[in-house]
Amino acid sequence: MKNYLIQIIEDDSSVKKLLEITFREHNLNYISCDNKKNAMMLFLTHSSDLLLVDLGLPDGDGKEFIREIREISKVTIVVLSARDDEKEIVAALDAGADDYITKPFSVNELLARIRANLRRSISGENISSKITCAELEMDIASRDIFFKNEQLKLTPIEFELLKYFLLNANKTLTHKQILKEVWGVGYQSEMQYLRTYVNTLRKKIEQNSTRPTYIKTESGIGYRFCCNN
Repeated sequence: MKNYLIQIIEDDSSVKKLLEITFREHNLNYISCDNKKNAMMLFLTHSSDLLLVDLGLPDGDGKEFIREIREISKVTIVVLSARDDEKEIVAALDAGADDYITKPFSVNELLARIRANLRRSISGENISSKITCAELEMDIASRDIFFKNEQLKLTPIEFELLKYFLLNANKTLTHKQILKEVWGVGYQSEMQYLRTYVNTLRKKIEQNSTRPTYIKTESGIGYRFCCNN
């Protein structure tokens, strides 16, 4: 991970210092700032691979910054915030954040989430038609799906839902994001559609659909497809 550049946007000096010390100890390259204006200037002058963004910035809300970045870049964005309200988390993810970590945080968990997000961004750049996750194999081109070496029979919507999960593995996805990407614009409020298809998909790929290991529920937010190859 030492070749990646992480940009820290954090106005709490003690948290910023902790992050800087942690990244140095783990040989991670970083740049840091404490406000929205400098964050944009740094981003435009450096090739950052991941942005670590606090929402409570002195010159504007972090969600505004995320939306501005999303207008010009697909760079990975991880929110690190003391705001643990479900509405705030959903709003940040819908604004374009890839992940959300609440303060106080475990340094080990933070590093693990950063590694997972960086792996996903790199694999996304080199996407092939075949995706493998543990005992699941999907060929996007042929639309063949195998689970434990046996071919699965999925409906078109089930296929699109599983594909979206696999392409965004280990990422928290809001209900609104999933509905928009799988069903299309205008379906963002059709929660029952999503719950129904998640339940049927779980029955086909989970050992125990009531205790899923792949499709995890993020209460009040959405779902996370766990993939640890």
